[in-house]
Amino acid sequence: MYTTIDEYLAALKTAMKDADPALVQDALADAQEHLTLALATAREAQPGADPAAVLPRLIGEYGSPEETAAAYAIVERRTTPALRPAAQPRSWLGRFFGVYTDPRAWGALLYMLISLMTGLFYFTWAVTGLSLALTTLIFIFGFPLALLFLLSVRGLALVEGRLVEALLGVRMPRRPLLADPSLKWQARLQRLVTDRATWLALGYLLLQLVLGVVYFSIVVIAVTLALGVIAAPFLQYFLNLPIMTMGDARVFLPYWALALLALGGLGVLTGTLHLARGIGQLHGKLAKAMLVSD
Repeated sequence: MYTTIDEYLAALKTAMKDADPALVQDALADAQEHLTLALATAREAQPGADPAAVLPRLIGEYGSPEETAAAYAIVERRTTPALRPAAQPRSWLGRFFGVYTDPRAWGALLYMLISLMTGLFYFTWAVTGLSLALTTLIFIFGFPLALLFLLSVRGLALVEGRLVEALLGVRMPRRPLLADPSLKWQARLQRLVTDRATWLALGYLLLQLVLGVVYFSIVVIAVTLALGVIAAPFLQYFLNLPIMTMGDARVFLPYWALALLALGGLGVLTGTLHLARGIGQLHGKLAKAMLVSD
C-alpha cells in the first residue's frame, strides 16, 4: 500500500514504462494534481487525520497504478493523432508528388516559417529572464523572481510542445507538472533548479533561435526560387517578359524550354515539401528529447 503520493507516482511510472513518454508525463500530472487536491480536501475535513492513513482510500477511489495505466492506454489508442500520415502510393512518382496531400509536410512548412518569430521570442525571454534572475539573487526578492522565471520556462516549454504536436504531429505533453502547494517557494525553487527538465527546456528555448533562422532561410529561399522558376515561363508566354536581361539583350526561351523550366520549378517546390517534412520529423524528435520529462 502506498503511503505517499510520490510512491504512487513512481509505481504509475513503472506501470507505464512501455507507453509514450509524453503520455506518461500527462498521466503523472493528472494523478499528482488529483491526489494532492483530494488529500488537501480530506485534511481540511479532518484536521487531525494522518495523511498516510487517508491516502490509501483516495488511491482506491482514483485507481491502482495498473488500472490507471490501462485506462490511459485505451484513451490514447482512441485519440486521433493531430496529423495522420497520408497513405503512401506504390509508384515512386506517386510517392514523390504525394507529398502535396500529406498534412505533415504542410504543417512542417508552416512551423519552419513561424520558427523565426517563436525562436526570437524564446531567446529574448530566456536571456533577459536568466540575466535578471542571476543579477538579483543577491537580494531577497531575487529568489521569488528566479522561481517565476523558471516556472515561465516550463510554461513556454509546454506551449512549444503544443505547437510541435499541432504542426509536426509528434505526441507532446498536454499537462504541466503540478508543484506541491504545501511547499514553500524556496523548496519549489530548489526542485526546479535541480530538475534536469528545467535546464533542457531552457537550452531548447535558446537553441530555437538558431534553428529558427536556419528553417526560415531554407523555406524562404527554396519556395521563392521554385515559385519564380514556375512563374517565369507564364510571364514570357502571356506578358512577353524576357526570362532574363543581359545589358540591352533580352533572353527569350523556346516553348519546349519554358515547359522544362516550369517542370523544374515544380520539382524544386516538391522537393522543398519533402525537405520540410523530413526536417519536421527530426525537429519533433529533438523537441521530444528536450521537452518531455523523464
